[in-house]
Amino acid sequence: MTINDSIRKVQSEKLAMLKKNRNNEKVQSCLNALKVAAKGTDNLMPFILAAVEEYATLGEISDVLREVFGEYTGM
Repeated sequence: MTINDSIRKVQSEKLAMLKKNRNNEKVQSCLNALKVAAKGTDNLMPFILAAVEEYATLGEISDVLREVFGEYTGM
């Protein structure tokens, strides 16, 4: 499966515009709160939703969770 390069370019431009126009301080604050919660026993869903509402990307949220929990690599 290959992805048309023009689609990749358009999506990359949209992502760059999103990151430029969002409140990056709020995003970072939400990601930090998610990290703290992930290290404890809190329900993570409210923290994930707060990050999404501030336009954190799936990749940014996933990076935080991977940092805390690691990555499953199979057997």
